[in-house]
Amino acid sequence: MAARITDSGLKIEDLKEGTGETAEAGQQVTVHYTGWLESGDKFDSSKDRDDPLVFKLGSGQVIRGWDEGVAGMKVGGVRKLTLPPQLGYGSRGAGGVIPPNATLVFDVELLGVN
Repeated sequence: MAARITDSGLKIEDLKEGTGETAEAGQQVTVHYTGWLESGDKFDSSKDRDDPLVFKLGSGQVIRGWDEGVAGMKVGGVRKLTLPPQLGYGSRGAGGVIPPNATLVFDVELLGVN
């Protein structure tokens, strides 16, 4: 499927189209994810821990690129999200693992919505 780039600079690629309910702002969503730096170095994965992430979509509980990139996904779908620094951790980086001004790449699988 073709990638698209949003007005904010987020690159979205649907790797697998889901067939379930569509995620919308205000809903609680459950996702599995793996995150890499642009260099290809993996920095985090909920799959490796077998511990899905649950958050309220569109409420700022996660980085901006996730609120934007998960919205509109259907349960069972997988998206590759490429986040410019301003949609990730910006100039501050995160936890000594993500350097300042890093472009981040995530594979996100939508497991459920409530």
